[in-house]
Amino acid sequence: MHSHIHSLFLSANKPYRTVIGLMSGTSLDGLDVALCRISGEGLGSQVEVLHFTTVDYDANYKQRVKAVFSKRDVDLQAVTLLNPWIGIEHGRMINQCLKQWQLTPADIDVTASHGQTIFHCPKRQHNLAEYDNATLQIGDGDHLAVTTGITTISDFRQKHIAAGGEGAPLAVYGDYLLFSSRNENRIMLNIGGIANFTWLPKTLDADAVFSSDIGPGNTMMDAYMQKHYPGKYFDKDSALAKAGTVSELLLQALKQDAFFGLEFPKTTGPEVFNLSYLAEAQHMSGTEQLSHADIMATLNRFSADMIIAAIKHTTAGLENFVIYASGGGIHNPLLMSQIQLALPDVSIKTTADLGIHPDAKEAVLFAVLANECLVGGKQKFSNAREGIPGVTMGKISFAD
Repeated sequence: MHSHIHSLFLSANKPYRTVIGLMSGTSLDGLDVALCRISGEGLGSQVEVLHFTTVDYDANYKQRVKAVFSKRDVDLQAVTLLNPWIGIEHGRMINQCLKQWQLTPADIDVTASHGQTIFHCPKRQHNLAEYDNATLQIGDGDHLAVTTGITTISDFRQKHIAAGGEGAPLAVYGDYLLFSSRNENRIMLNIGGIANFTWLPKTLDADAVFSSDIGPGNTMMDAYMQKHYPGKYFDKDSALAKAGTVSELLLQALKQDAFFGLEFPKTTGPEVFNLSYLAEAQHMSGTEQLSHADIMATLNRFSADMIIAAIKHTTAGLENFVIYASGGGIHNPLLMSQIQLALPDVSIKTTADLGIHPDAKEAVLFAVLANECLVGGKQKFSNAREGIPGVTMGKISFAD
């Protein structure tokens, strides 16, 4: 047996595994790093988050990634060079965290790396008959493994697509394993660049579970701020949006995309919902002269309304459910207040109430997927009807 395989065998047979979960989202604000202690597998999985931090990306990192992010036409050389470069950069960030936490690579069983999505392209978006679903994350796992000296599991989304899914949202697997409860129906709402949710009925019936993208979360608001207010990456405390007035004409134009008429589950990304989409909606509605504040107020309402509509559609006729929110959107007070106002009888909490820091949730969920790659298999959670294939995800990169 090769020593690398033997090392994985030993990790898989330990009472718990120490896993670093990484997440770099479409907001490009930083790398979420969650150090997790995970025991068990499947519905028996138990996670303790030992440390969590977000390593902020500097202007150079953001500029390089934005040059190829969510664009059909890019410099192929830049993409080729960025793939290993991001793996090395993320590896250096892990090394910094280990030093801060007074740990060594030998203390870690594996790193779970999501990579950096630069283009998401489901079939319903590209409409090319000869091609199926596709998505691309860069940040090479081999370079990350060599940089850190830690075995790395990465590139999770490709197996999902190969087995018939759209490559997203993958949160459904971790949500089901960690947060299902026989005591209450739950909606796990994540508001990142794109908003998505997982429906978890208290029956724990996998055939009733599904996860779907909703539409824009923070992506259009953040992009607008970054374009018109250099040096600002988001609307802190919703200050600009609160100062504006919602344009009903623009709001209705924003809601016209065919994506919103599709049944769940479905996926999308900044490839669709971006500043070009906003400009087209303004042209259609004759609202090109709106102030920055009015546009931000309208974009905020747009994200809120689509989240509200998705929740109401999913829970029609059901009174007993709780929303557990996570992601950067929970720090947008106007967005959250609009959701609560529209759902006055619904309890809206965060995943902190379930023991997971809401900013850490996605990084933790990828750590869980890595754990399933090593020790899962007894719990066959799948729902082919809802685009949730029962597969083991992740590619393994050894450190030497």
